[in-house]
Amino acid sequence: MEFLLSDVHDDLASTVDALLTKADIPSRARAWIAGDHQPVAQVISALAETGVNGLLIDESCGGASAGAIEMVVAMEQIGRHALPGPIVETIAVLPVLFRSAGVSGDRVSTLAEGGIATVAIPPVAPLAPIAETSYVVQDGVLSTATAGELVATVDPSRILAELSPDTALADDVAIDDAIDIGTLATAAQLLGSAGAMLALAADYAQARKQFGRAIGSFQAVKHHLADVAIAIEMARPLVYAAALGIDGLVPEDTDVRRDVAAAKVAAGDAAHLASRRSLQVLGAIGYTTEHDLSLHLTKTRALLTAWGTPADLRRRVLESL
Repeated sequence: MEFLLSDVHDDLASTVDALLTKADIPSRARAWIAGDHQPVAQVISALAETGVNGLLIDESCGGASAGAIEMVVAMEQIGRHALPGPIVETIAVLPVLFRSAGVSGDRVSTLAEGGIATVAIPPVAPLAPIAETSYVVQDGVLSTATAGELVATVDPSRILAELSPDTALADDVAIDDAIDIGTLATAAQLLGSAGAMLALAADYAQARKQFGRAIGSFQAVKHHLADVAIAIEMARPLVYAAALGIDGLVPEDTDVRRDVAAAKVAAGDAAHLASRRSLQVLGAIGYTTEHDLSLHLTKTRALLTAWGTPADLRRRVLESL
């Protein structure tokens, strides 16, 4: 069996990367932080035109009927560019949640067309990133929701809100699949962010000179960055293995929820290491809001606890052994 991405997956990654590179996401992220959400909404609309927003949506509702593997490919690139907003909720969680709840029609097709929405599923995700359209699942009931008190996070582009239910849409909603896809999508984002931080640190190490030499030529710096590269490459197979499990491409006795938990733990550890080591390489400049590294530093810290804390996910892995 060949465990490699196909040309279709490579093309998808290249398409998303090219679109986000051209869009200059750092400037749009700073606009989002300042309260102007329109530039990011334009990018999400452009992603929808490529089919990214509809990857997990059935063709009958305007989607692509793709799988978790394709979603992970796209989300890794989105993480690499630090696109702000309720991306995981819009592209991953809500399509799966609507399918589980039997919700179809305009609510689903709007997501495929580039609509931005958010969702809270307590206790795993008790708060939700802000969006104009909100949903919440409480006691098995999926409802539209109204945002209440706002909660700031370490990531200034990630403002969370408490959601109160309004109109009920479905009862007895199964939430495990939606939570797992949210956990996996967040892991893919963290994987992409780790890769971006490694690239920023490596570029700086080649340009910055001390004692007449690029600091990247010093063994200590090489080892720092090599550790990050190894952590990323060790996490990536776990993320894609979990995607295979969600897509049903593994033996029936595979514990998919355990694999999803392990994937996010590994991706989170890699991103956390990348944030620490890249900041050590860049020094104080990495703290500044003017440097793109700061976007990844704060987002990594915020995403580490999104859709499952490291402690809860490690406990799930331990209990499965």
